[in-house]
Amino acid sequence: MSSLAEKGLKISKNAFFNFIISRASGIMKKPVKVGLLLTTAYEKLKDANSNESGFDQLKDIMYRLIRLVKAYYNGTYREVNTKSMLLGVAVLLYIVTPLDLVPDFIPIIGFADDISLMAWFISAFQEELQKFQVWEEGSVAVGHS
Repeated sequence: MSSLAEKGLKISKNAFFNFIISRASGIMKKPVKVGLLLTTAYEKLKDANSNESGFDQLKDIMYRLIRLVKAYYNGTYREVNTKSMLLGVAVLLYIVTPLDLVPDFIPIIGFADDISLMAWFISAFQEELQKFQVWEEGSVAVGHS
């Protein structure tokens, strides 16, 4: 996955992704738009088919990111770095944006840049995602007591 993460790192440094980050910053101020973004990202991930090894694992982690953003916005989880939240929202926005570096309608290759960016985000912000997973598992356990 490191080569995917390296490709994702390159994507994260290009001008288009910087534009996406600025859009994400604006969206983060509007909870309704964040909700729409989460729903759209979830549906796109759910519908994505790929023969890439490990893609299901990437999808599961990205679903966790969606849950993290949702928990942040509903106020139940706030133990996340603001920069991590901004980049997470930007990655989700990039995934749902129909015009990215390689259009998604091109089979397999079109989703490759999305996968690379997801891999980069997961590797760069693994600690934040793991902290949330521990919190999430703890809240489920407490909720069932």
